[in-house]
Amino acid sequence: MTIYQVFTRLFGNDKPDCIPFGTKQENGCGLMKDFTAKALEQIRGLGCTHIWYTGIIEHASKTDYSAYGIPVDNPDVVKGEAGSPYAIRDYYDVDPDLAKDPQKRIREFELLVEQTHKAGLNVIIDFVPNHVARQYHSDAKPEGVRDLGEDDDKTCSFSPQNNFYYLPAEQLHLENILSKSTYKEVPAKATGNDNFTSWPSKNDWYETVKLNYGIDYLGGKQGRFSPTPDTWQKMLDIMLYWASKGIDGFRCDMAEMVPVEFWEWALHQVKEKYPAIIFIAEVYNPSLYRDYIHRGHFDFLYDKVGLYDTLLNVCRGQSTQFLTSCWQSVDDIRDKMLNFLENHDEQRLASDFLLGDAKKALPALLVSSLMPSPFMLYFGQEFGERGMDAEGFSGQDGRTTIFDYWSVPTIRRWRNKGRFDGKLLTNEELSLQKTYQNVLQTREQTLFTKGGFYDLMYVNPHLSRQYAFIRHSGKKFALVVANFSDNEETISLNIPRHFFEYTRLKETEKVSLTNILNGKKISIPFNSNESLVLTLPANLGVVLV
Repeated sequence: MTIYQVFTRLFGNDKPDCIPFGTKQENGCGLMKDFTAKALEQIRGLGCTHIWYTGIIEHASKTDYSAYGIPVDNPDVVKGEAGSPYAIRDYYDVDPDLAKDPQKRIREFELLVEQTHKAGLNVIIDFVPNHVARQYHSDAKPEGVRDLGEDDDKTCSFSPQNNFYYLPAEQLHLENILSKSTYKEVPAKATGNDNFTSWPSKNDWYETVKLNYGIDYLGGKQGRFSPTPDTWQKMLDIMLYWASKGIDGFRCDMAEMVPVEFWEWALHQVKEKYPAIIFIAEVYNPSLYRDYIHRGHFDFLYDKVGLYDTLLNVCRGQSTQFLTSCWQSVDDIRDKMLNFLENHDEQRLASDFLLGDAKKALPALLVSSLMPSPFMLYFGQEFGERGMDAEGFSGQDGRTTIFDYWSVPTIRRWRNKGRFDGKLLTNEELSLQKTYQNVLQTREQTLFTKGGFYDLMYVNPHLSRQYAFIRHSGKKFALVVANFSDNEETISLNIPRHFFEYTRLKETEKVSLTNILNGKKISIPFNSNESLVLTLPANLGVVLV
């Protein structure tokens, strides 16, 4: 699985001169229809198998859609002009920003799913289970569905059958965030980041409220799960609703903030009805990994605090020897760990806040994508998008905004108004894209989709800026050596006898392989008695197949 994460609202916006804090009318907005057959063909051609359309479900916004029956949000509890895609306003609706005709937004989404499948790609959307927008109200819910909070007893701070947590008789105060506010909330609800106070700060997820899954946070965090909490059933129904639209998977936001007991109860029910659907969990606590896989029925988990953080440290100078212990810590669940180098939460690799140059991340790409794990990239990463715009609420933070109406420079030039002809991209950007394509297409070979993995670092302790491993399947193998040095390096590499015994591959005096990164053939010794001598380009390496 290779996922192309794309922020749906930004992808098709061609406006080159957006203004900070600009409205939708001023800055424009990309639409679902911008994912044309040509666009999807390009994404599939990059080597991707799945596309994660980020921000599909309707969320709070400062844009007025009251003409379509959508209540106007109070701007004091909306971050940015466009709003956060993780402050869900209606779980049963598509965000109207994304529709050419907002009245037909559900049908446009259904057509997007059909078009994506036709292009040979699978569809992933967000499921945001932990929190909702402060003014959550579903105007699109199916007949007979009760709204979140509609039947809550607001006189008690906690009840296992309430959908929200309350601070009885207290009013929500936003004075720590705004000098003056017109938003009134009585009783105040707990914020989405588990802050049980009526005085949230600007660093809190103050635009959201926490959903109650039966955990009594103020009573020792005890779980009260029998009878089944009302929130459980409501959220299961929401997942089943979107699964019925033909999607192929959910990326579950902050899954670790929702008790594993809920996932254990809910996911197997979804999978009974839709056996092929996948669930990806955003989990950052390694002590929870196996619980969320084995009990929670998740198919994949973010590998953020392990491989992502370690690779960034290696790019900045840490020894590559640390990478071995990194993968060994999750070796039993390695095929469940989703590798990535960018996503909407993280700073862009090429930003001034991280590496400053997208090419410096290429050795990390070789490691992250060619290990036996699923892989995800964020739209624009393949062109070296820097994320250095000061878009508005997001500010100049090295991230591509998720709060503002904006356009993404590299994506805008790549699209070239739907032509995708490469004429507006620089030679450096085209070269980077070609490298990504070579690597990601290589991932589709059986050798990488099903082959074994053999780490060579234990017999090469002299390497500190290079990382070497072999992928193998039957009589075939591929040698991957990533060079994290800013200089061209000539290294000697040892292959132990154990490798040949373990894989049953024959030792030979010479073997001819092709470097998929430049198409050149190379002849190397392939035995345990003779070291390989390899010259590696700076900030890249070789992939010999």
